Amino acid sequence: QVQLVESGGGLVQPGASLRLSCATSGFQFTFYTMSWYRQAPGKERELVASITSTESTEYAEFVKGRFTISRDNFKKMAFLQMNSLEPEDTAVYYCNALLRTTSLVDFWGQGTQVTVSS
Repeated sequence: QVQLVESGGGLVQPGASLRLSCATSGFQFTFYTMSWYRQAPGKERELVASITSTESTEYAEFVKGRFTISRDNFKKMAFLQMNSLEPEDTAVYYCNALLRTTSLVDFWGQGTQVTVSS
């Protein structure tokens, strides 16, 4: 059974940091691109950052220099270190695992709420 479980969200003040974790099981983690998406109320879900199986990373323009994505293949976990948080970062953050072969296989977590407010 495939599972992606996010944790680490919470309520923080502007300028603070949070580290999100995504614990996975049930699929061959090493081969998957791991990504973090977010969805704010009333907005579309958007890509925040991705890290491939070879640890190549990609970031959305709005988080460059503030967020860092990483992975631990031994623990089958992905992480998102978020620094200098802004109120605009308030959203539900979702972990995604994606494998491109002859088709697309992807899995989602249930999300973790991040609220940035003074």
